[in-house]
Amino acid sequence: MAFEFPATFRFADSHEYANADGELVRVGISAFAVDQLGDIVFVDLPEVGDSLDKGATFGSVESVKAVEDMYAPVAGEVVQRNEAVLASPEELQNDPHGEGWLLVLRPSDPTQLDALMDASTYGTKVNAG
Repeated sequence: MAFEFPATFRFADSHEYANADGELVRVGISAFAVDQLGDIVFVDLPEVGDSLDKGATFGSVESVKAVEDMYAPVAGEVVQRNEAVLASPEELQNDPHGEGWLLVLRPSDPTQLDALMDASTYGTKVNAG
């Protein structure tokens, strides 16, 4: 199965995405990561107002197969979290790049996005495996 990723998204090696939207960044996990996890049963996210360090764990996603930590693709303050995904973790599976987003961050250093893979590079990486 070949995965396609939105062209505006940037991706971390650990499969989180960051999508800049003005001064904010929407964060989630890629469709590839969701596919690897299988049926998702629980999502744990930080509180609004929490500060995240780039590369630090910000929560976890639990499936029937495994519990995986998620890592912040950029540093910043949590300004919003997706309460719909917390209430219904299957939303993450249905639309990981859309309604299944996890957090909105106010990045402390927006240039950190430049260090992430673009959608084409990430797609080549995960589709080659």
